[in-house]
Parts: sequence; structure tokens; C-alpha cells
Amino acid sequence: MTLNQTRYPQLDHMLQISNRALASSGSGIIIMDATTASNPIVFANDAFCRMTGHAIEEVLGRDFSFLLSKHHDQQEIAAVYSALANNNEANLVLRKRHQDGAEIWSKLLISPVPDDTDRITYFIGVQTDITEHKRDEERLAHQSTHDALTGLPNRNLLKDRLQQAIAQTDRSEDSVALLFLDLDHFKLINDSLGHAAGDRMLLGVAERLRACVREGDTVSRHGGDEFVLVLREIDQSHHVAAICEKIFQTIADPFFIQGHSFHVTCSIGIALYPQDGQDTATLFKYADMALYQAKDQGRNHYQFFSREMNERMLERVTLDEALRSAIANDELLLHYQPLVSLSTGQLVGLETLVRWQHPELGMVSPTRFIPIAEESALIASIGEWVLRKACQDMRAWIDSGLTGFQVAVNVSPRQFRDPRLADRIEHVLAEHRIEPRMLSLEITETVLMQDTASSEATLRQLKGLGVDLALDDFGTGYSSLSYLKRFPFDRVKIDRSFVRDIITDSDDAAISKAIISMAHSLGIRVVAEGVETEAQCQFLRRHRCDEMQGYYFSRPLPPMEITMLLVEKKHLPESILMLQKAPRTLLLVDVDPDILAALQQLLRQDNYRIMTACSAEEALGVLAQHEVDIMVSGLTMPGMTVIELLRRTMKMYPDVIRIILSNPIEWQCVADSDSNGLIHKILIKPWDDQQLRSHLDDAFRHKALADANQRHNLEFHKEFKEENQRLGLRTKALSQALASANLKLERALDQQQQRGMRDKVQLDIMREMLEHIPLPMIGLDDDCVIVFVNAAAEALFASHGPILGRDSRELLPALCDAADSTGADSKLPVRIGHQHYRIICQRMGMHSLSRGSLLALVKQEANA
Repeated sequence: MTLNQTRYPQLDHMLQISNRALASSGSGIIIMDATTASNPIVFANDAFCRMTGHAIEEVLGRDFSFLLSKHHDQQEIAAVYSALANNNEANLVLRKRHQDGAEIWSKLLISPVPDDTDRITYFIGVQTDITEHKRDEERLAHQSTHDALTGLPNRNLLKDRLQQAIAQTDRSEDSVALLFLDLDHFKLINDSLGHAAGDRMLLGVAERLRACVREGDTVSRHGGDEFVLVLREIDQSHHVAAICEKIFQTIADPFFIQGHSFHVTCSIGIALYPQDGQDTATLFKYADMALYQAKDQGRNHYQFFSREMNERMLERVTLDEALRSAIANDELLLHYQPLVSLSTGQLVGLETLVRWQHPELGMVSPTRFIPIAEESALIASIGEWVLRKACQDMRAWIDSGLTGFQVAVNVSPRQFRDPRLADRIEHVLAEHRIEPRMLSLEITETVLMQDTASSEATLRQLKGLGVDLALDDFGTGYSSLSYLKRFPFDRVKIDRSFVRDIITDSDDAAISKAIISMAHSLGIRVVAEGVETEAQCQFLRRHRCDEMQGYYFSRPLPPMEITMLLVEKKHLPESILMLQKAPRTLLLVDVDPDILAALQQLLRQDNYRIMTACSAEEALGVLAQHEVDIMVSGLTMPGMTVIELLRRTMKMYPDVIRIILSNPIEWQCVADSDSNGLIHKILIKPWDDQQLRSHLDDAFRHKALADANQRHNLEFHKEFKEENQRLGLRTKALSQALASANLKLERALDQQQQRGMRDKVQLDIMREMLEHIPLPMIGLDDDCVIVFVNAAAEALFASHGPILGRDSRELLPALCDAADSTGADSKLPVRIGHQHYRIICQRMGMHSLSRGSLLALVKQEANA
């Protein structure tokens, strides 16, 4: 037998092995005929058939082009054919549909196979499934361009879409609209129900916005609760306005989350291309400006960008920079507006008002720079400066012997949210040696609306310092009654909007009187803002308002002029403080001065105090300043009907008896129109002198009887009311003491919780350290039960199953022997499998409250 003959069986065996290896390989393998131009497939293993979903009969004999599809890059295909034609290797990424319809990706490496003469007769292709890799790439690509929560395009994709829309618009005469949309007060939902509920609402908003736009438009989430829309092919701005109205209606429908129904509104800012800007950055900037303007208008609005808006924004930026310099360069000033007592007329307080003396712009109005300060967070620095400057001025006045008044400082919303506000105020007061009771902090209702639980805690802290608390702009918010009842306010300030028309507007008068009565019933003093006339002052005094401030007494003054005012002890005029009511006061109202003169002549003999008015407005002014018993009015009134005058009089001054002088023709019509008891009596012109005097005498007796009855009722209830007030004050004092105690308890619990958290963190760190130590570590309790094992110990005893919680004597008796050793640091040899170990035991509890033992198993050489 020859050598080759002896090797043939081995070659045959190797060939069989190779065939089995090709057939069972996990990679898809095909063999193509290289001698034919179409490179038909002559072999395919099972893995290739599984990858493609084709049966072997469908593959064998097919041309190489069978693997390709129209999705492939033609240049790449040409390169592959060129490589095959030149008998070179080729790489190709295949994208096909599986027979079950699923998209599959694979990587195919084709290599030439030479025969014994080095002639290329076959190509072998090795195919690897890369579908999951491609899907990961697509997923990452999608995540880089889409919002994770809503699936909407993110900022990156939005810019691309906007640039595409602009490029398309450049080829037409249409416009592109960029809409910035922000949900109004969305933070309240997140704070009340949590971020999960907020996310559900954002998903709902995204879905509704998609339904409001066309297929070619883009809805993007810009972050938080802000969305951005790109509207293509807009020919007129009113089309954008119509889409905004559609969005408002869609968003206004209730959202149902966690069993609750929520309503939300939105604000929209709009910029147009090419009208407003020529590039994406400018459009984004201008749409954001327009959104800000829409919110500034009260929210739930849309606003197109305008050039004037840009000018205002530039002015804001300029003022912001100048304001920062003003704080650093001490350009701010403090003025003070006095508060006076309406019972004594004496000055009882000063409200601080910050002013800005700009070196070029002159005196800048607070209405211009305070909103800018609020937005840029400069308000915190300004508030700190105001507090310090006010305390400096107070200390100067006290050192000069000028005392007996409080100074009020306004607290901004941003300041109020500072968790260290009470500590800062306490520090400044101590620094200037100011008693806390001399400081009053004024807080608006809008501040309290944001987070009532946190607001209550902050107010309790401030009250614990001993300062006065005043609720500013009362009546302009949403929950005034609950605020007065819930929070520890000492004063409530009636907003100037109610005081301005308090003499002529019966609604404003009724609201003011209700605020005074309600506050007094809770033991809270009342201050009226914006008092500018004697009539307003008299009205407030008559209805027991405690204090007032306004131009009637003094405009805001700088510290030097306030010092002079304090030295002079300026007070309200004595005429305001004197009782203005004279016995039997009569007001005659008629447009005809002859009738007024005739009535005065007739009634002078009855010793009435007679006042006259020629119009309804003049009559209301007299009623505001004087206590009138009876009003006699004619029918003709300029600017107001007599019925309207009577209605306002009854609402604002219900104790005044109202009599009408009417001609015979109109009296029945007047009587029929009086369905609410406005008129006490109707007297007919021309009157009989004696009869008129008799009617008036009866009316005065009726009024005297009503006044006596009212005095009796007041005296009857006075003692009860005073006792109730005393009880209220005691209850309030107890509540404040309890609040202070609760605050101390909360601080103690917080400290205890923090200590517990620190201990837990330390314990977690120790556990993690023990877990990753390469030595097997086992912890035993006093009963030798395993209570801790690290990863190395679990691996060592892996064949024993779970060991945590087992008796160590069952696992390895030597463990318990080591733990029972009397030595503080015992070391016992033990053999586990083929490896020798030394058990090192450390008894716990020597330096802590821990119990049990900690065991470490250290490998030893067999002869050690």
C-alpha cells in the first residue's frame, strides 16, 4: 500500500467532518459556483435557511442576485460584483424580509475558494445575523431625535424639520409658523399628584396636539411642559390664529387622571418666517418672546411676535443689566409711606417702598424694574437690601427717640420660597438690635396660592420670631376667607382697587365693609390702601377700619422727610376725628336750586341740620362724609336715575330713611317700580308746608326709634363679642405656642431622621464593602444562624444551595466552633473540598450595639 493510499481514509474522514461542520454551523453558510457568471448557489446550511426563512429547495440553484433586494445601495452591490469578478473577498450588509414578514439584517462575507491548481471554482459566503444590532442602532438613533416620554421629535429633530420647512418655503411664497406652547400652572398638577400624573397629562397633551395639525406639520416636545409646533405652507396669519383657537379648545377638555378631572390651559407665542426672522435661531428667540408676552397678558392667550415686542425685550435686558449695577453701586433708595390710625389719627406704621435713582434714566418706576427683578432672581438681593436698609433707618430713629410705630417690608414670592427666610430675618434684626414686634412683613395672596402647606410652615416660622404679618392686596386672590382663617395674620390690607370708588360704587363699599367685619370677627386689624380723599377716609372711619395709608395723609417720603414728619408728630385733621353727626340731619337732593332753597327756608325753623346736593354723585359724597338721618330727593337726576340713587343709598347706608318728592303724574309709576322697599314715603308736589313738616317729623321719630333699638342690640351683644374676642385671642396665642412647639418637634424629628439616614448609609457602605471583599465572609447571630454572606462565600458554598438563614452547624460545624471560641480573635483551620482554610472570627459588640460574629475564611497552603 502506498503512502497516498494510507492517507485517503483520513482525508475522507476529514471531508466528512468538514461537511458536518458546515451543515451544523451557527452561522449561515452558502457556497456559490464561481465558474458561472450568475454565481448560482450550490450549497446552503440549515442556519442560512433559518435566517432567511427559505427552504433548502428554494435556495439551491438560485443566482447570487437572489440574496439582494431593491433596498440595497447600488454602489455597494456594484462593488461586490466587481470583487467577485476579480476573485476577491467581498463584504455586504443584507436587508431582507423573512418569510414570516419580519425584517432581518445580516452581514455576508464572501471569500474565493481555489482548487488544487489555484483556480477559483467556488465562493463561500458566511452570513451573520445582525438584526438585533441594527435594531439597537435604530433605537439609539430614534432616541437621539425623539422625546423619551411622548415619542415626539426633540430639539435636534425639530431644528432639522424647521430648516426643511424654511428651505421648502424659499421655493414658494408661503410662510412657516413656529409656535411655542407652554401649559399654564402645570407645576400645580406635578406638586399635587406627583410626576407620574404629570407625565400622563403630558402624554394626553401630545396626543391632542397631533390631532390639531396636518400630517406635514411637526409637533415637538421642547422639555418640561413646553411644546413647539412647526406649521408649513401658511399663506395668512389668520390661519395660524385658527389653529391656535383649535388648540385652546382641544386642550380645554378635561383630563381624567387618577380618578380626578383636571382642566388646563396653555399660552402660545408665534413667530413667522420670513416675516419675523431669516434663520432658526432668530425664530426661536422671537417665538419665545411672544410666549412670554402671552403669559404676561394673563395666560390662555396666543401672541404673534412684533418689532415693538423686541424693542421692549431689549429694554428689559438693558434694565436687567443696569439693575445689577444699581445693586452693586448703591443706586437704590428707600421711601416710606405712613400708616395712620383712624381712631387716634396718629402715625402707627411705615411701609417701605424701594426706588431706583438711575444716573441717566432718572427715577425708574418700580412697575418697570420689580417684574424684571422677579424674573431674574435679583429680587432676593433687593429684598435682602430693603430689609437691612429698613433696619438701619429704624435703628437711627430709635436712637433719636422716635418710637411707637412699625416698619412694614414686602416679601416677594421668590423670597418667601427661601427655606432660610426666617433665619435671615432673625439675623438682620439681631444685627441692628431691632425688636421683632417693630417689623411687619407684608405677603400677597398670590404667594400663598403656590403651596399652602409649605406657606403655612413658613408663616408659622416667621410668627415664631415675633414679627407682625400682614396679608397684602386682600380680595384680589381666590381663597381670601380660608387664608384669614388658616394663617396667623395680624393685619389685612384692603386693596386700593376697592377703595378708589368706595364712595360711588356700592359693590366696592359692600366688599370693604364685609372685609372689615370679617377680619374683626377673627381678631385681625384692617388697613385700607390708596386713600386719597377726605370722603374715603370718613367712610372707612365710620365703618371702623383700623388704619389707612394713601396720598390723603402723605405720599411716600425719603427717610429724611419721614424723620421731620415723626418729629412734628403729624396726624389726621381734628375734623376727621370729631363726630360729624348733628341731631336730626337732613339731606335735600334736587336738580332745581329753587326747590332746594324753598325747602331750606321752610325747614330751617325745625332746627334740622340741612345739607343739599344737586346731583346723585354729590349726594353720595355727602353721605360718605356725614351721618345723615333722612334723604329727601326729587325725581330728576343728571347722570343717574333716582331709583339707582336710592338703590345705592340703601346698599351703602341702609339706616338712612329715603323720601321722594314727586309730581302727581309720576308718583304712581315710581311707587310701582319700588319692589325692594327703597322708598320710605312718596310726597306729592306741590307740597303742603304743614303736611311736609309733619311727615318729616314722623320720619325722624321713626329713625330715632330705629337708632335706639340698634344701640340696645349693640350693647346687648357687646359683652358677648368682647368675651368672644378675648377667647379668640387666647386661642390664637395657644395655637401659636402649639405651632412653635410643633416646629421644634419637627426639627428634632428631622435631625433624628437625618441621623438615621446617615447610619443607614454607613451600614449600606459596610455591606457593599463586605460584599465585594474577595475573601469569603459569613455573619452569624448568637444562635449560629447565618445572617450574612458575601459573594465570595456564596461561590465557595454554591454546591450547598442557598445558605442564608441556615444553621451554620449543618453547613460547616467549624463555623459555629469558631464563633463559640472564647478568644476575641480566634483562628481555626478547616478543609473545604480540596482547599485548606483558616477561619478568623471577630466577635461583634465590643464597640457598638451589634451582636453575633463575623467570620472570614482565608486560604492556606496544604502544608501550612
